[in-house]
Amino acid sequence: QVQLVESGGGLVQAGGSLRLSCAASGRTFSTYVMGWFRQVLGKEREFVASIRWSGGITDYADSAKGRFTISRDNAKNTLYLQMNSLKPEDTAVYYCAAAPNARWYERWNRSVYDSWGQGTQVTVSS
Repeated sequence: QVQLVESGGGLVQAGGSLRLSCAASGRTFSTYVMGWFRQVLGKEREFVASIRWSGGITDYADSAKGRFTISRDNAKNTLYLQMNSLKPEDTAVYYCAAAPNARWYERWNRSVYDSWGQGTQVTVSS
């Protein structure tokens, strides 16, 4: 497993932006798929976005397409989620996750991610 530490959450008005960061340590990530998920109290944790560390291919949930951008900085071993045009329904705890050797088609599947950060709260006010 690797260690993941998120930061960057907070309170923002609808239409605003936030950038989440996830500092990763403990391994080299060239074979990893990294993901962002979010969870509202009482609901299942849902997929937001993912990136294949090697090559940088990305994918997004429909709710995130056109507004969110996932990226990574190889030198800093850091994962990012740039969130623009935020909506109140984006309010959730956001988690980054790491999946070693996951196949790309598995990226939506929570069970392939074996390391999770502690989560960071994002609150969007209307």
